[in-house]
Amino acid sequence: MDNTGYSNESSTSDEDMVEITGATLDFTEDVPPLGREYGSGDTTGTEEVDGVPKLMDLLDEPVPGVGTYEDFNTIDWVREKSKDRDRHREITSKSKESTWALIKSVSDAFSGWLLMLLIGLMSGALAGGIDISAHWMTDLKEGVCLNGFWFNHEHCCWTSNETTFQERDKCPQWKSWAELIIGTAEGPFAYIMNYLMYVCWALLFSFLAVSLVRAFAPYACGSGIPEIKTILSGFIIRGYLGKWTLLIKTVTLVLAVSSGLSLGKEGPLVHVACCCANILCHLFTKYRKNEAKRREVLSAAAAVGVSVAFGAPIGGVLFSLEEVSYYFPLKTLWRSFFAALVAAFTLRSINPFGNSRLVLFYVEFHTPWHLLELIPFILLGIFGGLWGAFFIRANIAWCRRRKTTWLGRYPVLEVLVVTALTAVVAFPNSYTRTSTSELISELFNDCGLLDSSKLCNYDNANVTKSSNELPDRPAGADVYTAMWQLALALVFKMLITVVTFGMKVPSGLFIPSLAVGAIAGRLLGIGMEQLSYYHHDWVIFRGWCSPGADCITPGLYAMVGAAACLGGVTRMTISLVVIMFELTGGLEYIVPLMAAAMTSKWVADAIGRESIYEAHIRLNGYPFLEAKEEFSHKTLAMDVMRPRRSDPPLSVLTQDGMTVGDVESLITETAYSGFPVVVSHESQRLVGFVLRRDLIISIDNARQRQDGIVSTSRIFFTEYTPPQPPSSPPSLKLRGIMDLSPFTVTDLTAMDIVVDIFRKLGLRQCLITHNGRLLGIITKKDILKHVAQIANRDPDSILFN
Repeated sequence: MDNTGYSNESSTSDEDMVEITGATLDFTEDVPPLGREYGSGDTTGTEEVDGVPKLMDLLDEPVPGVGTYEDFNTIDWVREKSKDRDRHREITSKSKESTWALIKSVSDAFSGWLLMLLIGLMSGALAGGIDISAHWMTDLKEGVCLNGFWFNHEHCCWTSNETTFQERDKCPQWKSWAELIIGTAEGPFAYIMNYLMYVCWALLFSFLAVSLVRAFAPYACGSGIPEIKTILSGFIIRGYLGKWTLLIKTVTLVLAVSSGLSLGKEGPLVHVACCCANILCHLFTKYRKNEAKRREVLSAAAAVGVSVAFGAPIGGVLFSLEEVSYYFPLKTLWRSFFAALVAAFTLRSINPFGNSRLVLFYVEFHTPWHLLELIPFILLGIFGGLWGAFFIRANIAWCRRRKTTWLGRYPVLEVLVVTALTAVVAFPNSYTRTSTSELISELFNDCGLLDSSKLCNYDNANVTKSSNELPDRPAGADVYTAMWQLALALVFKMLITVVTFGMKVPSGLFIPSLAVGAIAGRLLGIGMEQLSYYHHDWVIFRGWCSPGADCITPGLYAMVGAAACLGGVTRMTISLVVIMFELTGGLEYIVPLMAAAMTSKWVADAIGRESIYEAHIRLNGYPFLEAKEEFSHKTLAMDVMRPRRSDPPLSVLTQDGMTVGDVESLITETAYSGFPVVVSHESQRLVGFVLRRDLIISIDNARQRQDGIVSTSRIFFTEYTPPQPPSSPPSLKLRGIMDLSPFTVTDLTAMDIVVDIFRKLGLRQCLITHNGRLLGIITKKDILKHVAQIANRDPDSILFN
């Protein structure tokens, strides 16, 4: 609970102080900043009784600013929930007094559902716009439509009468840059021209993205999920969910995806949805003034983000519950479901993919899977777990290097170098040149008679044209070429994603992880298919894979591999399986997905228990107490509390023996963000707890509103105050800002219980007593440092400035 110092304007707590990488600006749209005018109003002078100034009682009239929090501070969940209960009781009791009060009560109850409706509509509309814009700008790197430059390649050729079904991606209206500039689409000069234009457009998009982020909204970079997890745990990062961040993140997300970098839009869409929720919260008083209630809304918004990213509303709710949220009551579950439904409906109405579906990856497999195929599915799970553990370690090592070397000082140069490398390497390979979403869609696809993909160029001599269900058959030359290209694409994607994730542009991890797994799965699927064709008499194929039968579906292997790799990186299980079957429509393939997801998690956890998001939380020093980790060490509260044996005594306030000058001196001389209140220094019997910020605001407010408040004025935290001599200056009664029921435990309480209390109640601090006497205090910072020490990590890496 330490602070870096005291100032009249604000005090920043070092208990919850953190460096947001790359953030050099301070946007404060989330909560209006407290200025020096919080005491201004019509109340001037002081009421006198028999010539003696009346005691000023802050219980009579609330002081603006009391109960709010500084930037980079942790909220007090218990106090916020208590405030909301008191507000609700007051509204309920007044609703019986008049019709107008009843209407206000009903509108208060309905406001939560209205807010969810607005979040769903706004997030769905933004996601639809992002999808359409990214698709158009991605195609812009390869050419332009003569009918209208705003048409992407697919839409341009839809209206063409010259387009054939077999060559539906070719039409006279779409011109490549080589055709426009040098007049020919064939030959080495045309190839070089298209190559140069592809690289130039990629560099332009990435330069605009990183420049906008750096100039206007530093918080718009990255995925956003680690910070949102931290915010949902009760931490305050002002501006992270503000208007500027929303605007810049939306624009730069389109630019970053279009540049061809190995990143996705799914994580950033969660950030975008949470920005929408935070901004819309300001329309409703009960969410604007209560940080705990606002975090319930943000949990629902995280579900909305996944719903519009993947077209998976149920998976979004489960993702918020499993991976992101810290506090998720049943009411939030219902509202998350409703908001995700509205967002999915809005996105479906916009129809950004032009296929009347919510997703780009919808597939229809015609063959059921066999029990023996669980073996290759589990192998894909092992690959996904190994890839996830490798990626997390490599990416964290690279990000740590970025923090301590010139890479961190020149983010624009880093983005341009990585973009140039990506574009130069990606263009020659058709599977890396195309957008990652289209690559995944092609890998998931089950080959039919009319497919023109190289992956479907099989020997169809013995196939009748009456059915689109194809038996296993020998691969043609194009299939082997495609396999080599996919193998090169796999290595490239694995390496380039490590250095791309975490750069100063919006960057999601879902799509690159899905792509890595889908490539590996498709390669294994084709291998199994050819194995079953040439060796159908082997024991593993005998009995279920007869000659000429359709036994193996390579697209299914791609889908399972994608789930395995995403699970290895994020450690999701239930929500991952639901997202995958919503994403693809493959409802009957839940068991293979479950087997791959669980295997992936077990393998990855055996190497390192942290997901990529938790690893980035720890890397950035965010004050996040992970609810999934178990604390099994035998230490007691007295081993962790402060003051330690060699430290000076605990700084406390007495309930009736201090003046304004004494309190101001204590605030100036110490660096604590709160003080226990005791009966006296001799008894040390606990009365309550007062936050430093509330003390500063209350004293400044009293000096402005009440004449005669001087340094010798007495401060009382008692319910009844003794009469003061007529010659004494007016006194202050600050009982109204004191927490009368601070959470306490004894000095012999086991630390595993204390850690559980901090997790489940969201405490900022806990006071330690012995036989009723105050001994010390444990803060969230102390808990995090203790956990870091036990894990052999540097405790000073927690909450650094």
